[in-house]
Amino acid sequence: MLNHKKILIVEDDTSQRLFFKMALEIYHYEIFEAENGKEAYRILSRNPDIRLVITDLNMPVMDGFELIRKVRAEERRYTYILVASAAGEKESIIKALDLGANDFISKPIVPKELQLRLEGASRLLRLESQDEFIISMAKMAEYRSKETGYHLERVKVYTQILANDLAETNPELGISGQFAREISQVSPLHDIGKVAIPDKILHKRAKLSIDEFEIMKSHTSLGGDLLIELFEKTGADYLKVAYDIAMHHHERWDGTGYPNGLQGEEIPVAARIMALADVYDAMICKRCYKESFEHDFVKSEIVKGKGSHFDPVVVDSFLRQEKFWLTVAEKYNDSEKSED
Repeated sequence: MLNHKKILIVEDDTSQRLFFKMALEIYHYEIFEAENGKEAYRILSRNPDIRLVITDLNMPVMDGFELIRKVRAEERRYTYILVASAAGEKESIIKALDLGANDFISKPIVPKELQLRLEGASRLLRLESQDEFIISMAKMAEYRSKETGYHLERVKVYTQILANDLAETNPELGISGQFAREISQVSPLHDIGKVAIPDKILHKRAKLSIDEFEIMKSHTSLGGDLLIELFEKTGADYLKVAYDIAMHHHERWDGTGYPNGLQGEEIPVAARIMALADVYDAMICKRCYKESFEHDFVKSEIVKGKGSHFDPVVVDSFLRQEKFWLTVAEKYNDSEKSED
């Protein structure tokens, strides 16, 4: 079953539109039809939830090229455009792709090929929806904390660097390319539980009391509980990765962390990666309760924490990729953001 079930067929040939309808109705699409680009653009303007378009190129009033150009110039949400063209129209296909079409299919249409291409389109749109959800939730936590700056952008890249490196150098960890992408993608949700922490604690400039620190620590289980509930309702694998990160990124390799005191490989590998990325960024950047530290000092502290705070192989990965971390820290500099 596909999630993006509304589709617009743009074709001036009535028999071709009928063929498309017959090929798509068995997959339970809600089908919209247009005889030319102008009519199609009007339908898209009135129905922004239509995310899939199949269009011919040579049509009266407004052709497919102009339709693609207008959609790409003005769209607010991404629309996947599949061009249907006669065999041999190579130059037209290249022009359509250059204007922003995503894919093409040759006439006469083979129903199974059409189905497979639309399944690929729906996978892309689901990924976009997933990204929008993650960004929205992460921004909610960001607005509460008032201290993040480019923090979310940096940890997303830091975790990607670590995960990609470990996937290559430590295959025993079982980090695939897809898993590495998911770790990076959901890393901005690591502190989502802070939305439930009182402002007087979250924004306190002085050292937290013992009781206040216990409340602050609860952001891990609060965020984890939220994400595991969403995972159980949706079955979306990326939410399980998000849960592992939110719940366990303050665990320590030697078992002295929180909330569960997990030790060594008991800690999910995604959380071990997030732990180092989060600590590095927290130390290298200025916060409401502390000044920033220089990279060399932060590096020395991370090395000291190898085998106690951090997974040794994650520290080794950090050291191998150190120059890239410095590049990321320079690119996403909070002082530059505050000046914008």
